Amino acid sequence: MKEAVTSQYQAALDMLKSTIEQCSDQLWTDPRYQNAFWHVAYHALFYTDLYLQASESAFTPSPLHKDNYGDLSCKDLAVLSKPDVLDYATCVHSGVPAAVDALDLAQGDSGFAWLPFSKLELQFYNIRHLQHHTGQFSDRIRNDLALPTPWIRRGEPR
Repeated sequence: MKEAVTSQYQAALDMLKSTIEQCSDQLWTDPRYQNAFWHVAYHALFYTDLYLQASESAFTPSPLHKDNYGDLSCKDLAVLSKPDVLDYATCVHSGVPAAVDALDLAQGDSGFAWLPFSKLELQFYNIRHLQHHTGQFSDRIRNDLALPTPWIRRGEPR
């Protein structure tokens, strides 16, 4: 089961990374959207990274972490560059195998007080959250740049 979970995390992260790579400089900070592309991308990566851990107290942010940037209600933040967000995506992607391997998927508690379900359900929740935002980006890219976004069936280790 862990192999399947790992593969689907990596596929979802590859799809997010693809949308980030396709994003134009204008779309990256486009003020027409309530939340800028860069900010939503960081948010999706931050929560993916966080929820791959055993608990909030077990979370050790990567050196690429920025305090409060995961919160979409925070405004007036310095814009993160595309290379910085892509580096964070690569960091999260490369950490997936070890993180999933360390999880006790039979644990009845998510490890996060605000998410009242099992550790296994948390993984589905986390992947759905990541894909939700990737879907938003695919829509922005199709509508604003007239580009298709790829579907990735399985993740590949890097």
